[in-house]
Amino acid sequence: MHFSIQNILFLLVAVAGFGLFAWQVRKIQANILVGRDRDMSGNVNERLSKTLLVAFGQQKMFKRLTPAILHLIVYVGFIVINIEVIEILIDGLFGTHRVLQFLGPLYSALTGTNEILGALVIVAVAAFWWRRNVKGVRRFSGPEMRAWSKLDANVILYVEVILMAALFTMNAADLKLHQVEGRTLPGAFPISSLLTGIFPDNTTALEVLERIGWWAHIVGILLFLNYLPSSKHFHIIMAFPNVYYSRLVPQGQFSNVESITHEVKAMMDPSYEVPAPAVGPDGSAAAPTPFGAKDVDDLAWTNLLNAYSCTECGRCTSVCPANLTGKLLSPRKIIMDTRDRMEEKYNSPLIFNPNLYGKEAKHDTQEQLDAENHTLLRGYVTPEELWACTTCNACVEACPVNINPLESIVEMRRFLVLEESAAPNSLNVMFSNIENNGAPWAFSPSDRFNWADDLYVADKATTPLAG
Repeated sequence: MHFSIQNILFLLVAVAGFGLFAWQVRKIQANILVGRDRDMSGNVNERLSKTLLVAFGQQKMFKRLTPAILHLIVYVGFIVINIEVIEILIDGLFGTHRVLQFLGPLYSALTGTNEILGALVIVAVAAFWWRRNVKGVRRFSGPEMRAWSKLDANVILYVEVILMAALFTMNAADLKLHQVEGRTLPGAFPISSLLTGIFPDNTTALEVLERIGWWAHIVGILLFLNYLPSSKHFHIIMAFPNVYYSRLVPQGQFSNVESITHEVKAMMDPSYEVPAPAVGPDGSAAAPTPFGAKDVDDLAWTNLLNAYSCTECGRCTSVCPANLTGKLLSPRKIIMDTRDRMEEKYNSPLIFNPNLYGKEAKHDTQEQLDAENHTLLRGYVTPEELWACTTCNACVEACPVNINPLESIVEMRRFLVLEESAAPNSLNVMFSNIENNGAPWAFSPSDRFNWADDLYVADKATTPLAG
């Protein structure tokens, strides 16, 4: 073990990389916590089981076999190759070289698996690029897939190829260097051994190429880490807490508005005591909580967590019956709009602002509204989109990381109905009928059993008289 200028430089790079990432995560956490409080404690075993199956086990991905297999290759490669990153970090900090070689046969299995997965990742990335840019899978398009969304997906694919190329450069140059010097490199390198022929026999050149590959791989990973908070690929981190905190109740079960529940109970039972209103920090009565959601801070924090977990894969929109019949609703757009609005109102991405990248990223509606009215509802999401939803839960079932667009849609519709009385006319007619007639139909309660009288008369007319 020896320390050098290279080790000190690596320490500075690592501290800067991980520190900047932690700073970004803190800002995203602050964005999420502006949402309404929601108690998600308890049911730990059930939540852990769901996280293992859905987030770690990729359970819902396998509804579509081809992308599932490709995604599994990249996912497993990401996990296993990160074990090698641990070795690189130790080597970089303490001046060692392949410090995990003491593991013997296990180290050979690890490096060999890394190489095979690295090659498979390149193949999978090529297939992903073809599906996205040549085949033109329908769910990769849509009005919400603006300039940045399209570019972001390809940037990640290119970065993954570069990282794998750096890995093979490092291993192949190191392997060739040991061969030239008559030494044996610990580990197994089934792919790099095929590449040694393209490398020179000069030891100095090989040492330089090995260092270039080593630095490019670890610095690329740190840059990629800090790119994630500005990218849809932040889901590789956020998917796990999002699945853990996802709903455990049946999908068709709607939440009740607590204040309305208290009022109904008081009407049904005169002895029921409505809880006292909340008290503000100054001791006075706190302002009443609005019904539903007009802006992002009216949604629960779990809904905002959903927005940072979105993979933008479009599975939700591709199964939405409203979208398939040509209506404006796209569940993916609702989630993306929520994230855009959060970053507009509170903490924006720290390195750059991808949500406003290019002319195509502009929201035509929002540009016509003043700042006071520029909220999530109407600033980003239109009532027409919300009322197109059939509340069928298809989007919730399809999401591979358990995002629930329906909750946000229902909360914004609640605001329209309970705060603005802005329901469609057909619903207002139904509400009036329920209020006046006790049923959705425009018939007086006194006429409710007319059908039975008519049926009795008709039955009596068709029954033969007893002889």
